[in-house]
Amino acid sequence: MSELYGGIEAGGTKFICAAGNSPQDLIAISEIPTTIPAETIERVIDFFRGQKGLIAIGIGSFGPVDLDISSPTYGYITTTPKPGWVFTDLAGTIGRALKTPVGFDTDVNAAALGEHQWGAAQGLANFIYVTIGTGIGGGGMVNGKLMHGIVHPEMGHIRIPHDKVADPYPGHCPFHGNCFEGLACGPALEKRWGQRAETLPAGHPAWSLEAHYLALALTNFICTLSPQRVIIGGGIMEQAGLFPLVRDNIRQLLNGYIQAKEILEDIEHYIVPPELGKLAGALGAIALAMETVR
Repeated sequence: MSELYGGIEAGGTKFICAAGNSPQDLIAISEIPTTIPAETIERVIDFFRGQKGLIAIGIGSFGPVDLDISSPTYGYITTTPKPGWVFTDLAGTIGRALKTPVGFDTDVNAAALGEHQWGAAQGLANFIYVTIGTGIGGGGMVNGKLMHGIVHPEMGHIRIPHDKVADPYPGHCPFHGNCFEGLACGPALEKRWGQRAETLPAGHPAWSLEAHYLALALTNFICTLSPQRVIIGGGIMEQAGLFPLVRDNIRQLLNGYIQAKEILEDIEHYIVPPELGKLAGALGAIALAMETVR
């Protein structure tokens, strides 16, 4: 291998670290539990110290994060609800320790970049990637550029209708209560139903409610951003039967208003899982590393 890049998907539950230069050429992968910052980051650094010839590292991180290159807290995780991680210098600590350039973005933007380069968004200029797991986040591209603004997309914290009679659960988000993430993330399912999402059987009422909330949010994104494709990843989406429920709900909510054949005739190829699967974030971080030194 002539070039070696590192990728880190920094998640609230685990960090996935990978070294390579494409999905077909990964030479090392490691999963590291997300504990306290010092312990987790040191284990990440140790992994990459074992990879010789590393050119650059990309980090796709849970957030919120500071992406303003001129900011004194650039590369930090900022006001995260993850206990112990508020204002953690993630990119700077790793870059200084390994003496290598570091590309930094959100975990969902990194995953979107990976899917654009190697997966379900190849050839598309406008698409979104939403992840449904411990938290909910979204990102993607507009006109071939990753979404950025005064901060970065916070699709998980939009407000969606909440029928408190049908669903009295108040919401999990410590900032907003019953925002999209507060109602539909993995911990919200567990708190509402008293068991982890992966243990809930197909046909459980949890899944029709989850599909309803996902469809409400995605319908808003479809109407505002007009993406060419919607990619949905994360552990919750591994539940068999959830994708068809979400697609059906979206069609009902749109009610024929958007006359696009992608939705009317071929929604199975419009709302899709990531082709890179569970490695979308880590591979996207490798793509981010490549962009950093180009």
